[in-house]
Amino acid sequence: MIPTEDASARKREIEDKLKQEQETLSFIRENLEKSDQLTNGMVSILSSFESRLMQLENSIIPVHKQTENLQRLQENVDKTLSCMDHVISYYHVAKDTDRIIREGPTGRLDEYLACIAKIQKAVDYFQDNNPDSPELNTVKARFDKGKELLEAEFRSLLTRYSKPVPPILILDAISVDEELEVQEDVVLEHLPEAVLQDIICIAGWLVEYGHNQDFMNVYFQIRSNQLDRSIKGLKDHFRKNSASSGILYSPAVQTKRKDTPTKKAPKRPVFIPGYDHDLRVKHHSDALTEKHGAAAGKDDVLDIEIDSYIHCISAFVKLAQSEYVLLTEIIPEHHQKKTFDSLIQEALDNLMLEGDNIVSAARRAIMRHDYSAVLTIFPILRHLKMNKSEFDATLQGTAASTKNKLPTLITSMETIGAKALEEFADSIKNDPDKEYNMPKDGTVHELTSNAILFLQQLLDFHETAGAMLASQVLGDTYNIPLDPRETSSASSYTSDFNKRLLSSYICKVLGNLQLNLLSKSKVYEDSALSSIFLHNNYNYILKSLEKSELIQLVTVTQKKAESSYRELIEQQIQMYQRSWLKVTEHLTDRNMPVFQPGTKLKDKERQVIKDKFKGFNDGLDELCKTQKGWAIPDKEQRDFIRQAQRKVVSDTYRAFLLRCANISFTKNPEKYHKYRPEEVEEMIEKLFDTSA
Repeated sequence: MIPTEDASARKREIEDKLKQEQETLSFIRENLEKSDQLTNGMVSILSSFESRLMQLENSIIPVHKQTENLQRLQENVDKTLSCMDHVISYYHVAKDTDRIIREGPTGRLDEYLACIAKIQKAVDYFQDNNPDSPELNTVKARFDKGKELLEAEFRSLLTRYSKPVPPILILDAISVDEELEVQEDVVLEHLPEAVLQDIICIAGWLVEYGHNQDFMNVYFQIRSNQLDRSIKGLKDHFRKNSASSGILYSPAVQTKRKDTPTKKAPKRPVFIPGYDHDLRVKHHSDALTEKHGAAAGKDDVLDIEIDSYIHCISAFVKLAQSEYVLLTEIIPEHHQKKTFDSLIQEALDNLMLEGDNIVSAARRAIMRHDYSAVLTIFPILRHLKMNKSEFDATLQGTAASTKNKLPTLITSMETIGAKALEEFADSIKNDPDKEYNMPKDGTVHELTSNAILFLQQLLDFHETAGAMLASQVLGDTYNIPLDPRETSSASSYTSDFNKRLLSSYICKVLGNLQLNLLSKSKVYEDSALSSIFLHNNYNYILKSLEKSELIQLVTVTQKKAESSYRELIEQQIQMYQRSWLKVTEHLTDRNMPVFQPGTKLKDKERQVIKDKFKGFNDGLDELCKTQKGWAIPDKEQRDFIRQAQRKVVSDTYRAFLLRCANISFTKNPEKYHKYRPEEVEEMIEKLFDTSA
């Protein structure tokens, strides 16, 4: 039960809160009434505004529409006047452009092209709107005249500013400076930049607006002529400088100074240590020149022609690449390859014709048995093959007939070269044994020196020679086992196979030479001279092989070639030494009388001793007189043979004199005892010395 006081307090509290709530409610009601009043006033204002706005709109819209119609009419009038002016201008185009068209585009191409553009627009207008009007014919004629003059300007600019590239600049472009790590490309500027831009502009207009492709024919004809003249100019410059100064450029050999000619590389001499006098060694072609009576200096002229041709091949590639770069700026892309193909034809055909002439000359020389002609093919063939990839890249996109010209020439050179090599090997084997052609002193035969020189000169082109033989699939000729990977095509031959093939070829030549020398040696009536002849030639061959890299090539297929030649040389020395038996046999104990010291000899016994002395003296005189005129060019071999023979004869002679020292076989001993041992040695020391 809640106490009475607490209930009273609670009641008063509730009554106070109720009073407060009633006051709040009264306040809210008053505010709501005021809000309703404000809302009603706003609605009234908005309704009045809307009514006035509708009245304004109804008044303005008609005025706006009327103004809009007036503006449209004004615009139509302006457009009509503008169109009239534009149309009227077409009728005056021919007259306005007459002077500029007649004077041509020279010196004011931009202005001229702007006039042409006006004429073209007039042509388009009359064709679309009044095709039967006489004005159309007038502007058409003016347009055709303008196009004709543009074509003439195109030709004139090309003709006037297209010049052959100076030879020195070409030499700069094709030469290589070994001292520079990064090679500086030489830019060949065919046309001045301003002229080039005009030509590009004209070409672009002719393609886009003139619908004309004839200018492409004009372009390739003019540029083709300049390309050919550039190469011919280089050739003339090269020949002139070579003839006047005796020095040649050689792009096949890297030059250190691009604008400075290098001295002509001499032919490889056959210099063998120990050979201290003239072996009558000549360049093979020199010997054949004498044989066939060719004009002096023929080889030098041919060398100049070969070097000139090699230069021209390099120049063609560089110039053609430069021409293609220029062409891409002027000729539309889809016509570039065809135009380039036409542009290079004349120069390329001339180069190929010259190459064919070189092949034909080599073929005629081979028919005359001048096998040295193959040496003219090697530097060219090597250069062509070294540059074939760049050549092919340059001709990429041209016609198949164009791209096949170089491979065809290479094939021709490989064929004729391989034929020359084969016939040379056969000629070594079949060279006749002419007595008048044999060296009287038994020295190195001209056939030997020429054959060795020929093989040595192959060393400079050993890769080319091996590939040349491989291209003719001569493996069966040399009994070279073929690897299946090496027989699919000529291009698949490996360098190892080519090396073995060249090694076999060299061995074949050396084998043929050995057989021929053996046959030639039989021409000599004196077997000792035959031995000296074979010894000299075998020794010369061995020293030549050892001096050069030929020995490395030979041992690829004949491991014991060196020892075989040494055995042959030793055999000939032994056979030569047998010639002294007819001298030393008189000093042996055969038929020597047996006697006791102090015993008087019988006449027959004395005669035996006299005959021995006389036989030795006569034999010694005869041999020394004969063999003094023989020659052993190799000083080392000459000294060795002299010393060996001196020892044998001297020792035998001393022993014989010792046995006869106490024998009284004659009253005139000085008549038989003609030479002292020291004198015999001196006589032998003078053997093989034609100057003694």
